[in-house]
Amino acid sequence: MKKKIIFLILDILLISLAIWLSFVLRFDGNIPSIYIEQGGMIKTIFFALVFLLPIFYAYDLYSFSWSYVSTNELVSLFKALTLGFGFLVIALYASNVLENFPRSVIIISYILIFVFLGSIRFSKRVYFNVLDNEKGKKTLILGAGDAGEQILRSIQISKEAQYSPVGFIDDDPMKKGLIIHGTKVLGGIKDIPTIIQQEQVECLIIALPSASSEIIKKAVVLGRESGLNEIKILPSLAEIINGKVALRNLREIQIEDLLGRKQVVLDTNSIESFINNKVVLITGAAGSIGSELSRQVAKFNPSLILLLDQEETGIFNISSELKEFKIKSFVVDIGDKDKINEIFGKFKPDIVFHAAAYKHVPLMEAQPDEAVKNNIFNLKIVAEAALNHKSERFVFISTDKAVNPTSVMGVTKRIGEMICQTLNQRNSTKFISVRFGNVLNSRGSVTHVFKEQIKKGGPVEVTHPDMKRYLMIIPEAVLLVMQSAAIGQGGEVFVLDMGEPIKILDLAKELIRLFGLEPDKDIPIIFTQPRPGEKLFEEVLNAEEGVIATQNKSIFKARLLEVDELRLNQELERLRLFVQQNNQPEIINTFKKLVPRYNK
Repeated sequence: MKKKIIFLILDILLISLAIWLSFVLRFDGNIPSIYIEQGGMIKTIFFALVFLLPIFYAYDLYSFSWSYVSTNELVSLFKALTLGFGFLVIALYASNVLENFPRSVIIISYILIFVFLGSIRFSKRVYFNVLDNEKGKKTLILGAGDAGEQILRSIQISKEAQYSPVGFIDDDPMKKGLIIHGTKVLGGIKDIPTIIQQEQVECLIIALPSASSEIIKKAVVLGRESGLNEIKILPSLAEIINGKVALRNLREIQIEDLLGRKQVVLDTNSIESFINNKVVLITGAAGSIGSELSRQVAKFNPSLILLLDQEETGIFNISSELKEFKIKSFVVDIGDKDKINEIFGKFKPDIVFHAAAYKHVPLMEAQPDEAVKNNIFNLKIVAEAALNHKSERFVFISTDKAVNPTSVMGVTKRIGEMICQTLNQRNSTKFISVRFGNVLNSRGSVTHVFKEQIKKGGPVEVTHPDMKRYLMIIPEAVLLVMQSAAIGQGGEVFVLDMGEPIKILDLAKELIRLFGLEPDKDIPIIFTQPRPGEKLFEEVLNAEEGVIATQNKSIFKARLLEVDELRLNQELERLRLFVQQNNQPEIINTFKKLVPRYNK
């Protein structure tokens, strides 16, 4: 309100000044007394204020952001001014002021008012562009496209003046020499070392949200070799859900930026229509996948998000992060059947994302009874609650380790898929499973282990030189899970396109380089051996399974074998008994009966 009043007062003063100056300019500083004594000038100012100010208000010229003013405001000013002067001329004619009135005064007034009012609205942006940005670090922006332009504008209007852009870098030959908001495209990626030296660049910003890892890696290597200590990057488009970027999106280079950022294809409209105004329940909401699911779901306007996890601190953290959204948080053991049914009965969730699970392969090898309790029977409790309370969809987060499983964790996840297949036949609730591989930077991820080993000076321990894994970044995996849930019709196991598998050895080397060190020179790499339950390579399909394409090229549907529900339930009851007895050999035998391809 204060800003509106200030601009209103300034407009009154500047409009009055512009009309007075137009008389001064028209008559070379010697205004005839007739225009003063008979009130021609005063009437012109009066009518101008009467018509222009309400029209300016109607065109939102007092509701703009002073820091983010753009050409849109100039266009609005032009339209409002033109309309207002139309009424002004009619009023002057009707009041006989136009008789013997110099018509050029109207034209000069129009021009001066446009210049004065436009200038005052752009004054803050001009200040930051011309004067204030010289204080920041000399910065080179890689990418002269939409993202680069948005980052430049964010820098130019930033109050902190942290960066001072010296130029753009872009490999598009058509853009070389192009000037964007006063900043020139200086060359291509290969020119980075020369430009850094010539312009004394202190920071590189990579503004290429859809760029391949090869391009990013090349830019990072050239920047590091040229002595840059600060390199920032925009996250992938999957992480910038609304497509708009700003300085707050910038982050440090991470390992996923260098190992293959395959751009995912999303139909955000279908996700929004799927989530919008729905009650969404997320189990395991304190974990890496569950917490990211909570963040992404919140962006699509659900009516309520129910966050469930047994970890008190994690639930507190994600609840604090999402406090501006409609959420309810529960510290709850999902194995508590009565409590789960109470929550379902009270809030009637439309959509359930079941992310709660034990995921650490070696730990579950040693404690298969606990894996069964959480990954099978607790899943069954939540799934049956969704069924009984008529949730629309139940989405089970599975894993590529469920394929030809060699681990307890993997086989329990495959049994979870089978449970969802059978429950899907009961009523209108659609049960959907989604398989994907490892996610980078999740809690317990190998990247965290490697980072700690690097910080200690090494060695970095790799289990086997040929160990490979499918890797995704968490936001991409989560968004594809949501997309799968939106297109699922029930009973499917969706398989995400994980791209090409990455050698863990290569991952270790890139992490070492990310710290500015050289593998086997500054930090040694040693090989241990695969841990219990680990494979050298994870598949995403069984030998019997094929895939069916979906409308999204990043999502496939596995062709599944039929599940004998009666036999499944009988074996599950046997499994329950063996878990109560902690009879590990019989637990393993039951796994083999349920999943013949399980290879312990």
